[in-house]
Formats: sequence, structure tokens, C-alpha cells
Amino acid sequence: MTKLHKTLIARMDKAVWEYRMIDDHDVLLVAVSGGVDSMVLLDLLALQTPHYAQHVEIRAVYVDLGFGDQAEMRCQATQTFFDRTRVQGTIVRTDIGPYAHSDANRENPCFLCSRMKRRRIFECAEALGCNKIVFGHHKDDIVETLLINMIWGREISTMIPNLAVFQGKYHVLRPLLYVEEVLIKKFARERALIPIEQECPSDGHTKRQYVKEMLDRLDHDFKGAKENIFASMKCVKKDYLL
Repeated sequence: MTKLHKTLIARMDKAVWEYRMIDDHDVLLVAVSGGVDSMVLLDLLALQTPHYAQHVEIRAVYVDLGFGDQAEMRCQATQTFFDRTRVQGTIVRTDIGPYAHSDANRENPCFLCSRMKRRRIFECAEALGCNKIVFGHHKDDIVETLLINMIWGREISTMIPNLAVFQGKYHVLRPLLYVEEVLIKKFARERALIPIEQECPSDGHTKRQYVKEMLDRLDHDFKGAKENIFASMKCVKKDYLL
């Protein structure tokens, strides 16, 4: 095990134990998007989960959004990845992407696409008997979401590491919240994990991409800015808010 591998395991361990994410007899469903974040997550969990609790099962799901003419190739590549991790994977083919970007949709395409994709993931969890759904959101995602919600949502909130939904029927987990995106990309190269691109026409033109680039500039000019923003979420002085 490399030094980087140990670092990622240690940070994931911290999140799992701190937020009590995994219990005995859980059935986890890892949502694999095709990006390296979720691929790294499944790669890590496939080996590390037995250390967290007893009799825990892992499943994975990939929802293909239907962009372009490479759906079959994407699904085959995903199945190869599932086979490599030895995790039982489910592949769901949809036309969510083209529909979200069509004239029939008057909403934000990213919002509708995300909502419809999330619904398919929960349907898969129901069908497979999973009680916890695991996403590959990392530290950068947490910070970006905070700023997105402040700028466009006019609220101070972000992604929750362990979120109970549907009256506690499911829990949404984010074990990579202490891992920076740069480390995930580095580890993906180390493990020869190749991302499976969805060919989304909105890629690179979203609010999240705008905030990501803004934070990168800020962190370049003021070293540690992103880390400080992340840390501030655990040091909220409510007496000094309106």
C-alpha cells in the first residue's frame, strides 16, 4: 500500500467513525457516476468496509444519462470496473441527459438531470434492499456547495456527511469529505482508474464550475483559503450572524 493510499484510507476512516456512517448488517449502494471521485470511493470501500462493521454488503449502481452514441461503450467500461472491484454492480440506461437539455424542460438542465438521476439511484436502492447510499463528494465539493448555496440560494448550508432521508429509511453518506480533489485525481492515476465521460453539453459551463475556478484563484492568491473555508463550517458563531 502506497503512502497516498494510506492517506486516503486514514481520512476516509476519520469520516466514517466521526459521523458513524456504517453499522453492522448495512447494505451500501455506492453511486458510481463514471468520474474518478466515485470510482476511487468504490475502490477504497471494497477493501476497507470489513474494518468498519460486521456483515456489511456493498452494491454499486451506474446510471448512464444517455448522451451521445457511446452509451454501450460507457456501460461496458463500467462493468469492467465493477468486475475489477468484485462488487455487484447494476447498470441503468436512461435518456435523462437529452431530456433535461431538451425544449420540453424549462428548468435548469443540471437541476432536473440531478433530480431524475437521484430518483433512479433511490429506486435501485429499494430494489436491491440497500439502506445506505454512498456518494463520492469530496472536500472541494463541500466548500463549493457552501458558496453556491450562499450566492444563489441565499442560505448558509452544504452537503451533510450522514443525512437521513425519507423518515430515516435511507441514509446518504459522503465518506470522502476530508479528501481533497487533487489527492483523488492523483490516486486515480496511481490506480490506473480511467474516468468514463458522460459527454454532457453543460460540462464546464455550470455554476459549480464557475465557483470551482473562483476558489482555485482564491487559493492560489491566499494559500489555504479553501481549507480555511472548510474549517469555518465547524466554527460557526451564531451570535454574530443576523
